[in-house]
Amino acid sequence: MPTNLKEILLVGYGAVGAVYALILKRSGLARVTVVARSNYNACKADGMHFRSQKYGNITGWRPDRLCASVAEAADQAYSHVILTTKVVPEIQTTPELLSPFLSSPYSDKFSQPIYVLMQNGLGIETGLYRTLKGLQPSEEPRIIGTSVYIGTRLVEKNIVEHNYFDRVQMGICRSTPNVVANTPEEIAILTQFGDILQAGGTDLSIVPEIQRIKFEKNIWNCVFGPAAVLARHSLQSFLRPPQITSESPDFDPSILPHAKIGDCIIPATSPIIAENTIPFLYETLKEVCAVGNALFPSTEGEPVFSDKTAQAILERTSTIFVKPTSTEKPSILVDVESGRPMELEVIVGEVVRTGRRLGVSIPRLETFYAMMAVTQTQLLQMNKTPS
Repeated sequence: MPTNLKEILLVGYGAVGAVYALILKRSGLARVTVVARSNYNACKADGMHFRSQKYGNITGWRPDRLCASVAEAADQAYSHVILTTKVVPEIQTTPELLSPFLSSPYSDKFSQPIYVLMQNGLGIETGLYRTLKGLQPSEEPRIIGTSVYIGTRLVEKNIVEHNYFDRVQMGICRSTPNVVANTPEEIAILTQFGDILQAGGTDLSIVPEIQRIKFEKNIWNCVFGPAAVLARHSLQSFLRPPQITSESPDFDPSILPHAKIGDCIIPATSPIIAENTIPFLYETLKEVCAVGNALFPSTEGEPVFSDKTAQAILERTSTIFVKPTSTEKPSILVDVESGRPMELEVIVGEVVRTGRRLGVSIPRLETFYAMMAVTQTQLLQMNKTPS
């Protein structure tokens, strides 16, 4: 066992946090402290139980240390602090969550760790970057951004289901989004943490421009998530009749009504959805791509995101959700069905604000945002702690 283990803190013991706590510990290169908030008591009593196609079935797994709050964990130095919490700034901003690390006595006694944001959404690093810059004006904040692809869910407070897949793209968060090369110092930061993740078993790639990579992933989230929430149905309902289930193995999607999008045929549940809903989704995807092109201008003539990008995202989505065995739901819909506030501002709102600032026409996306704001307001009110 190595003697120079990295001290790593992971905040957020949901499904993603649990799997990556396990991966970090599996590496043999880290001592792992976890902050569990809503599920602390269950995990303290019985540990975390994993049902993973990739890592096996593990009963009663525990990190090196389990804490009930960030304040409790802020009693020692860490090389890295990882966030896997949902980002809902209307409830709590990242600097507020991490305030024990960003103020005395911690900031007087210890050096600031490298922060790793394993979270959905755009612009989530901005508040933390500014706070760290205010603490140490002469130093560049060390923040790693990620785009995480993983099939996992928390079925009970301390029971995680995980399929065979987890992958991370990561890069340095900077004050400007259009730097396209890592410095030697940035490469060292990324490689050091990447080596730990890879040793633990996850798939990893290091990129020079993580903001663009995160934007690309967010194209899907900020269109299909709101569509599902406003329809109050997951995406299967857009693409196939409800009687088509896992007991229909011979189902042929070609018999369904369809929309022709470019050179793709997209199945639909009904003719009215084929004529109206599918084209609406495609046009909304194109709006988000236009925002991406304004934010990340190409230096090679061809746009970074094109109509083909929107078409490919729509086609891939239809291929997945039309299957009779498909039961997936956008996470933002799961939140609404569970009565929890959504990550609306960082998934949809940030794209809307960016589009407006850059003068991009986004009427469909603005409609999504305006209507979602009603749902979010109700969820925030229902989850407000009584005074």
